[in-house]
Amino acid sequence: MLYEGLLLFGVVMITGYLYSSLTQQRHALVGTAGLQAFMFVVIGIYFTWFWAQGRQTLAMKTWQLRVMTRDGQPLSQARAFARYVASWLWFLPGLAAAGLSGRHDGGAIALALALNVAVYALIARLTPTRQTLHDLLCGTRLERWRSSAPGQNPAT
Repeated sequence: MLYEGLLLFGVVMITGYLYSSLTQQRHALVGTAGLQAFMFVVIGIYFTWFWAQGRQTLAMKTWQLRVMTRDGQPLSQARAFARYVASWLWFLPGLAAAGLSGRHDGGAIALALALNVAVYALIARLTPTRQTLHDLLCGTRLERWRSSAPGQNPAT
């Protein structure tokens, strides 16, 4: 997740620059809802396209993981998008809890997010197949996968 976030940093920077250029936004606190919606869509396109086309994002290639349906088939665009939306369960309950508690300082939000991620990961560890909730909901799974480069033995 951290490596994926590092790669997404570049996507987010370019997206923010593009949004501010297109909307002539000159102040960071003006138009934040539009920027957030634009970011959500662009990040969704990033994940949906990679998952549906090659089953892997760039970070997943590094960690030799790929996503597929329960029966091993590639994801459709619709299923990949559903997985993207459902994957926000990693963060949204924690953000909602922080917002509903009335605490808006960075420490409270970070604590709520950390607790949410820990509980979400624990749920995955407790399921028999060790799948995350969004994979269970969307009928997808992650698999270790090692691509064999031309001329290499896949067993090495």
